Amino acid sequence: MPERVQERGPGREQGASGGLLRAFGLAEVYNPSMVPTLRPGDQLVVQYGAVVRPGAVVVLRHPFRQDLLIVKRAVERRDGGWWVRGDNPYVENDSREFGVVPDELVIARAWLRVRPPRGIHSPAAALSWAVSAVRPLPSERSLSRRLRAR
Repeated sequence: MPERVQERGPGREQGASGGLLRAFGLAEVYNPSMVPTLRPGDQLVVQYGAVVRPGAVVVLRHPFRQDLLIVKRAVERRDGGWWVRGDNPYVENDSREFGVVPDELVIARAWLRVRPPRGIHSPAAALSWAVSAVRPLPSERSLSRRLRAR
């Protein structure tokens, strides 16, 4: 099943005349390819046209179906674009399947994950959700440390 992301807010297609606020938007994750980092239902605060570095979580157009937006981790630069992978080792809808992604298909970098409230039935559960709901996405350094620790 292909991954899907719903984009909300202004896109970079609206032009640079929109100012700084137009450079940011929201995207919703629908599939498990980025578990455990992202879960279906998570919201992402994304920046359109941001500089992408290895380890960054990005929103991109699927190379074979450009009307489909997907979320992946930019692993490394290669000739012709970015090699991207999902964090979930059991889902291969990434560069292992479709190869290098051209730069023009990478449309945004994700900065924050906002987890929606689920199963909040007590004040303790509400507090636990509030503490963990908004998190910056792991950077290149935290990714490499996490991979070495496994």
